[in-house]
Amino acid sequence: MRLSLRALWAQAFLAIALTCLATSQATDPPRKSNGLTDVVQWDNYTLFLHNQRMFLYSGEFHTFRLPVPELWLDIFQRMVAAGMNGVSIYIHWGLTNPAPGVFDFNDWRAIQPIFDAAKLAGIFVILRPGPYINAETTAGGLALWSTSLVEGAVRTNTTSWNAAYQPYVSKIIDVAKPNQVTEGGPMLCNRIDNEYSQTPAPNAEYFADLEAQYRSNGIVVPLTYNDPGERMQFVNGTGAPDLYGLDFYPNNFNCTPGALWNPVPTNFHEYHLATAPERPFFLPEFQGGANDYWGGPGYERCRERIGPDFADVYYKNNWAANAKMHSVYMFYGGTSWGGITYPGAYMSYDYAGAIKETRVLWEKYDEMKRQAMFIRSSPSFRKTDWIGNTNQSDPQTLYNGVSLSGKDGNKTFATYLRNPDTGTGFVIARQLNGTSIDNVSFKLTIPSSRGPLNIPQRVPGISLNGRQSKVIVSDYTFGASGSLLYSTAPIFFAGTIGSRDVLFVYGESDQAHELSVALNGRGTRVNSKRVSYTESRDEFTTLSVSPQPGWNGLLTLWESSTQLVLFADPTTTATFWAPAVRAPTKNTVSGLETFWQFGTNTTVLVGGPYLVRNATLEDGGPLLAVRGDLNASVPLTVVAPDSVKSVTWNGARVSVRSTGTGMLSGRLTVSPKIKQVKVPQLKGWKYADSLPEVKDGYDDSNWVVADHTSTNITIPPAFGDGRVLYGCDYGFCENNIFWRGHFNATGSESGVNLTINGGTAFAASVWLNNVFLNTVSDFSAAGETNAFFSFPTSALRPGEDNVLTILQDHMGNDEGQNQKSDRGIRGFALVGGAVNFSSWKVQGKYGGYTGYPDKVRGLLNEGGLFAERAGWHLPGFPMHTVNFTSRDLTFGLPGGRAGVGFFTTTFDLNIPQDLDAMLSFEFDKGAQKTGEPYRALLFVNGWKFGKRVANVGPQARFPVPPGILNYRGTNTLGVALWAMEDTPVHPTLELVVEGIVHGGVGPISTNNPGWAPRTQA
Repeated sequence: MRLSLRALWAQAFLAIALTCLATSQATDPPRKSNGLTDVVQWDNYTLFLHNQRMFLYSGEFHTFRLPVPELWLDIFQRMVAAGMNGVSIYIHWGLTNPAPGVFDFNDWRAIQPIFDAAKLAGIFVILRPGPYINAETTAGGLALWSTSLVEGAVRTNTTSWNAAYQPYVSKIIDVAKPNQVTEGGPMLCNRIDNEYSQTPAPNAEYFADLEAQYRSNGIVVPLTYNDPGERMQFVNGTGAPDLYGLDFYPNNFNCTPGALWNPVPTNFHEYHLATAPERPFFLPEFQGGANDYWGGPGYERCRERIGPDFADVYYKNNWAANAKMHSVYMFYGGTSWGGITYPGAYMSYDYAGAIKETRVLWEKYDEMKRQAMFIRSSPSFRKTDWIGNTNQSDPQTLYNGVSLSGKDGNKTFATYLRNPDTGTGFVIARQLNGTSIDNVSFKLTIPSSRGPLNIPQRVPGISLNGRQSKVIVSDYTFGASGSLLYSTAPIFFAGTIGSRDVLFVYGESDQAHELSVALNGRGTRVNSKRVSYTESRDEFTTLSVSPQPGWNGLLTLWESSTQLVLFADPTTTATFWAPAVRAPTKNTVSGLETFWQFGTNTTVLVGGPYLVRNATLEDGGPLLAVRGDLNASVPLTVVAPDSVKSVTWNGARVSVRSTGTGMLSGRLTVSPKIKQVKVPQLKGWKYADSLPEVKDGYDDSNWVVADHTSTNITIPPAFGDGRVLYGCDYGFCENNIFWRGHFNATGSESGVNLTINGGTAFAASVWLNNVFLNTVSDFSAAGETNAFFSFPTSALRPGEDNVLTILQDHMGNDEGQNQKSDRGIRGFALVGGAVNFSSWKVQGKYGGYTGYPDKVRGLLNEGGLFAERAGWHLPGFPMHTVNFTSRDLTFGLPGGRAGVGFFTTTFDLNIPQDLDAMLSFEFDKGAQKTGEPYRALLFVNGWKFGKRVANVGPQARFPVPPGILNYRGTNTLGVALWAMEDTPVHPTLELVVEGIVHGGVGPISTNNPGWAPRTQA
């Protein structure tokens, strides 16, 4: 088909009308900056970077929860492939500053590799170095020594607190300064601390001091803040940073209700106007999931509650409030391995993020990709005025000339945004009851350059299937000259590929969709009963797509040498990728060559693969080289410049054929090696007792004497004789801790009264001499229990030294106001007799926080169990030096008694270099809660990557990434089994495959130091 002259005049008229509309608008508001740089500025709409508006669409990822630096690029590439242009990253003070004056930014704690990987992937970094980060981490990320050594409160303007954190911030500044966007680096912003209150005054003064330290030492990018809810803290006044942001978690942190939702917020725009209307509306943390808790329902329930439909409705609701800086917490959660977590969460930090803990992609990732690609494709969406929404007096009228009608117009909530320069309109629609699962249909009246439009015109209505939201556009331009009068079908991609304007829309197969496009060039239409074409009086062509439930695939609605219009169902759409292809423009910023918008505006569409990591045009243009991942053999569809005649996939030539102008098709065949991957059974276990501390004659003379009579920890001891028995006061701030109290018995002692604090879901077992007394636990927020432990007559030894041994599970320090948590023995008193404890000894991890030997795995990897202190969990431990015997893990401890034993074995993996296998260790066939009273620590090549609590749950499966696992060699596995009652336990453990892809990010090195002798364990 060749368009008539009249049609070409219609396109020209639309362009003139939009130009006239643009020139009639006021100029941009005055830009603002912090006065230190003009590279990053802002107005009331957006950030400006190098004089270009940007919509920041970001996600959260904590590198310390994936301690394999080569995999950081993997996560960044997955984020960029989804269209995200920002990543928000916490730096953990406690992990990098393990002791006063000691800094460790080596290995997985290094910061420069974060910037390097981000720059390579093309993603901006919002750095969040705390010092306080929250993040469901022990003490909220504070250096644990600071919770004991800092006098008085933390996070306030005191000499003691300032002296604690400021050296750490100086180290952050040193590495961050050369990586700012002002220096060609990826660091866009720097977050100040985290979620706090501006009162009392010392809080605000602390923020002011922190900001002054950054500013006076060369950090010039904007400083930002995230307010936990609509509290208007640090908007202005003392301690207020450059940019204020609102954190919001509308579905809270409880996954038990599953798919039950809370109401969708409708006051965000008003809140922005009341707080910081001269700055962009910034959501630095919007709910991307939830952390689950000990005994919780598990992350599958979280995925029900905060899944793709949640992202569809709630995130677009934020767009409707005119948010142009938006970060999702979390995009990838990872693992709170070792002692990273706080008491309110278990080891998995999957968070129901868009990327699972295993690094497997799921439907939420697809939804976020569809959203982010629309944002990336729509420059006119970067600057919009909020015009009105359904909250106004007439619920079906958004604005003069904008209204809802039709069968369910009164059940629809919509917001109208409009670009003041181009006139492009955006109606963001969802159900009035945002939690409804009903299907509704409505019609829309909207102004346009052609006058009022009543849409749709040919199909019955605009449909919403339950929890669904749509962006309906008008006067939308795409590519060099493409014009879209309106579309009820959501836009996935719009832009120029080669010399052709490309528009890619999508919609559910059981709904009708309609768009009005100024088609150009000599082209062809799809021959499908689903699609009809109607010429309008102004020569726009209305394309109507009728429902066909169950259909999936791709339709080429229009194809010419100058224009391509595609339609697909949402699932097929999610198989398409638009990688940034490096190609300098006149606006390319030095150092940002890999970044979309700031380095290149060249792209292609690649449909079919599981993941596309990057693409390049080689040999002067005829060859498109694509790299990515496959999990199955799939059809390949490529939309590329006309010059592209051949394609390679991960370096191998792909047979393709031309299916139209600039369109190639072929097939990607997954490697047969995927099906050949087998994981071994875990067998050949060796066992040794790991509780010598309760045996007669055990020598604790090298343990630390617990004799402090004062403490800086906030909550004082409850009772005793004045001695303070808090682990962190003696250098033991994490994981398992032993206490041994000595007393010379008279024979009249009937027991001991103990108050033990370990945090939510803690446990503690108590022995008198070598006799087990009892195990206690607590699941309250206090994480504390008071109990009387009765002494059996046979256990007490009158006239001799008796030893009370307490094994305590330290679940981490609290966040919020109780970071200086009172973990330990808060109260102790012998009952009966006339004696007291003559001495108390304490032992945690080997060396404490000042002298632990394993500098690679770091501060929080080990605890105080004897097996850990002796290094039995490390590769290469000489088992012949200990009485290890053959015993299967399923047999539990000998005799079925309470105690601690250590099981170890080795196994080999031989996973080919070009495969990325996602592997996990699964206890008890995946049962969340078996009822058996045991706790087990899982060590993989020396790394503590699992904590199983079988009588509490829910976590039974523990993902372990390559780099921790040796995919092509021998792996050492250890399980420290703590049986908490005098009853047999029978844990099982298997290695399971979560997924395998052919491709991957590239070689992954291992850094698993082996055993070295340790004395006085």
